[in-house]
Formats: sequence, structure tokens, C-alpha cells
Amino acid sequence: MEQFDELSDCEMHFIIQHSSGQSSDMEGTVYTSVDDPNGNAHPLWSESQHLDFEEVECFRRKLKYFFMNPCEKYKARGRKPWKLLLQIIKIAIITFQLVSFGLSNQMVVTFKEENLMTFRHLFLKDYTDGSADTYAVYTQTDMYDYMGHVIEQFTNLKNISVGNHAYEKADLKYTPLVLCQESYRNGSISPGNETFDIDAQVDVECVKIYPVVPFRNNNNNHLANLTLDFKRLLAVNINFTLKAINLQTVQHHELPDCYDFDIMITFNNRAHSGRIKVDLDQNVEIKECKDWNVKGASPRNLVLILFFDTIIILTCLTSLTLCVRSVVTGIKLQLEYVHFFATRYNKTVPWSDRMEFINGWYFLIIVSDSLTIIGSIIKIEIQIKNVTSYDICSILLGTGNMLVWIGVLRYMGYFRKYNILIITLRAAFPNVIRFCCCAAMIYLGYCFCGWIVLGPYHEKFRTLNTVSECLFSLINGDDMFPTFKDMQQKSYLVWLYSRVYLYTFVSLFIYMVLSLFITLITDTYETIKHQRQDGSADTELHAFMSECKDLPNSGHYRLDKKPNSCLFCCLPQCRSDDQERLQTES
Repeated sequence: MEQFDELSDCEMHFIIQHSSGQSSDMEGTVYTSVDDPNGNAHPLWSESQHLDFEEVECFRRKLKYFFMNPCEKYKARGRKPWKLLLQIIKIAIITFQLVSFGLSNQMVVTFKEENLMTFRHLFLKDYTDGSADTYAVYTQTDMYDYMGHVIEQFTNLKNISVGNHAYEKADLKYTPLVLCQESYRNGSISPGNETFDIDAQVDVECVKIYPVVPFRNNNNNHLANLTLDFKRLLAVNINFTLKAINLQTVQHHELPDCYDFDIMITFNNRAHSGRIKVDLDQNVEIKECKDWNVKGASPRNLVLILFFDTIIILTCLTSLTLCVRSVVTGIKLQLEYVHFFATRYNKTVPWSDRMEFINGWYFLIIVSDSLTIIGSIIKIEIQIKNVTSYDICSILLGTGNMLVWIGVLRYMGYFRKYNILIITLRAAFPNVIRFCCCAAMIYLGYCFCGWIVLGPYHEKFRTLNTVSECLFSLINGDDMFPTFKDMQQKSYLVWLYSRVYLYTFVSLFIYMVLSLFITLITDTYETIKHQRQDGSADTELHAFMSECKDLPNSGHYRLDKKPNSCLFCCLPQCRSDDQERLQTES
């Protein structure tokens, strides 16, 4: 009893409270504070037992503090949530940067598309909008006429074009228009006798046509020596290059870009069906203009944009550094936790508990910051006209911004109602992946079957890509009636097979696969919901931490600059009160 008299009332209350042992719901496991073979704390503690209890309680509190959210950490130690504030600021400025770059990139895309439409109207005879898929020639006269039209328009481009297009120069000379015909080397074809003799090797014959001042050429002269053997003809390709400058960016205080349009006109006769399909396409190369001078515009806007991009790079670097530090801290604490359980309880920590220390949200933010930093550097290079990689920059900035907004879910998870949804997605993810792998086997089987059987009779089943898109639309209930209706009835057997094929696919995936998919997520949600209502810990890690009942605002988590001489690190307030009482009595 004398030993109890030496303790204060507050310490005595704490000993009585913990001497009964704290139990968790994890299979009756009791993580006591003292190494006692019976699993119970001894009422009369020795000095070593006090130190042992202090170590365990401090480690529990350390773990609990690590898994607190920023608001709880602020209450526990007064640490301001700088990382949370940084992420909020980063989301705002990255989104603004993306919108600004998107508007600038939109002008580039518009300029490309409008030039493509211009070239089709200039060089394709009698072209109308929307007829790109059906534009073709059917007679030999039309073939020569359409080819001559391309040459005539090319040689008279300066006189007919309303745009700022010009010919390409190489060594102070204009580059030519190149007309090449591809045909089988030798061959005789007689469909009437059902005989043919073909040399499968392909010969290419080309003609070069140079634009000359004053750009007046008779196209018949260029085609006079060109003879087409339509029975052996595979294709006629016309290639030339035009240059242009995108001046609309000047209105937005941006330096214009110079464009090289490599235009390719193809007369495709590979099918030898009597229909020669004609197509015009372009490859666009954006270059920095060699010599430019813009009057009436200030470079201040460009400087501000570059400064803003630099701020974003520094912000993302700071965020990346903080996240890497948090990941390293979690790994160190994981190793400490594994060592603690191995030495004190002789237990091996399962990987599920170990992965609790690895926060996947940090890796998401690290990837997002890395993509944004690289994209911002490329954007700066584009602004100063060192590079013109708009597509790469768009992919990097767009993906980085998408991951930033997905990362917002981490902070929404701090609210209880939102947290259960996020935990459900995380818990159901492994089962969903396994289920999708099984469903993908059935889906691929239908894809290959539909392609080989229905492809010759249905436009949506001509290629594997279109088959997959069509079936995915059917799963979502889209475009269902046209898919049934557009099936050709030339073969009654295939038409009947298509009905069985489509009905079984729709029934299997909509009524069974999707229902099972939803059931997986629903069952996981109900399981987690019941666990929360019961208040049971789902892992040994949470069961161990639940032994610590200290609230974030209890003051027990604060780190004092001077070490407290109290034997109980969890009772700093009690010890300080006892010291004041003793000093008063003395």
C-alpha cells in the first residue's frame, strides 16, 4: 500500500483504468502495455514496467497521429495544414493554366482544320462539304480531268487563293508538285475469258511539276506524256507542300507560328472495282518564323505568362517534395511498426497492414506534379517558340490536371459520409478487376465472332475496332435498334445468325454481367457500412491503435521542447499539477 501512496490520484486512476487491459474485436487479441505472460498488467509496477508502458503508449500515439487528417493534426499539435492549402492553391492555378493553354491550342486546331477544308475545295473538283467519304471518279475522262484540275489549281494558287498560302522554297527554288502512279509491272487481264497474267511487282513512275512565274501553265502539257493503264493501275499520288502563317494569335498577344502543309491527294484504285476513291489529307509541321516584327503589341503579356508558368513549376516542385517526404516517413514508420511487433509480440505484420502506411494518394500527386512540371516546361518552350510540340504538351498538362482533380477525393474522404464511398471503391477494386478479366474473355469472344461472321454484311462489324465500339455501345443501351436494322439480308443464314448473336450478347451482358458487377460494389458497400455501425476494427493495426483513447485536442500529442521528467508520457498535465501541489505544500 505504501507504493500506492507514492502515486498521485490522477496516476492512480490511470493505473486502475489500464490494469484491466484494453481488448479489441480482432479475434479477442489484447495488446497490453506490459510484457506479462498472463496478458494482464500487474498492479504493482516496477520501474522497468513503467518504462515499458510509456514506450508502448507513446508508440500507439505516434501511429494514431500519423493516420490523422490535417484538421485533427492541427488540433493535436497545432500544425497548420500547409500541404492541404498548397493542394488547393495548386488545383486553382493548374486549372487556370490548362484553360489558358486550351484556348491557345484551340486556335491552332481551328487553323489546321480550316486549311484542310480549304485545300479540299481548292484542289478537289466539284467537292462539297461532307462528301469526303463518297468522293470518287468512275470514268477515265474524269480521272484525267480531276488530275488536271489539281495541277491547274496548284500552278495558279497565287491568283485564286484568298489565304496567305505560298509555295515552299528550297535553295531559292520552288519545290515541285510530284505526281506518281503505282501499277503492276506487267499483266494482262481478261475478265470475259476469266483469265489473267499479273506480275505482282509494283512500278512507280513520277512526274515533277514546278510552279513558275507568272504561274501560267497548261495542265494538258503536263499530262500529255502520262498514260494510265487502268487495268494495272493501283494508285495515283499527288504530293506538294504549301506554307502559311497563323496570324490570328496576334490578337491574343501571342507570336504567330509558321506552318508547313504537306498535302497528299490519293486516287485509290487498289480494289479495281470501277470506283476510284479520291482523298486529300495533310501533315502539318509547325515552325518558328525566321524573321518577325509585330508593331503595336507589348511583350508584357508573354512575360506574365512565363512568370505564371514558373510559379506553377515551383508550386508543383514544393508539392512533390512534401509528398515524397510523407512517403518516406510512412515507410520508416512501417519498418518501425514491423520491428515493434516482431520484438514485443513475436508477430509478423501482414502485408495488408504494411500497405496502410503507403498512401496511394501521395503517389497520385507525385505523378501529377511530375507531369505538370514537364508539361509546363514544354509550354514555356512553346511560348518562346523553341519547340512546337502542342500534342505532347496537351497530353502532359491534361493528364496532370485530371490526376489533380482525382486527388481531391483524398480530402473529401476526411468527411465520414464521403469516406465510406471512397473506402468502398478501394475495397471493391480487386474484385472488380478479377470480374472484368473474366467478362473480358466473353467480350473478346463475341468481338472476334462478330467480326468474321457479320463483317461482310454489316458496316459496324467491318473491323475489330468498330466491332468493339459497337458491342460496348450495346452494353450501355445505345444504338441498339440501328444495329439490328442495318444488318443486310443478302444471306438468310447469316441474318438469322446475327439475331441469335445480338440477342444473346445483349441478354448476357445487360441482364447478367452488369447486374453482377453492380452487386460486387453493393455487397462491399454493405459490408463496410455494417463494420462502421458495429465499430469493429478491420485490421490488427487499427485494433492496436484503438487502445489509445486520447482525443486530438487532449494535448497529449504535443511535443514539448523540454523533456518532461514524468514517468507517464501520457499524463503530462497530471504530473505538472502534482509538482505544483508539492511545491505549494513545501
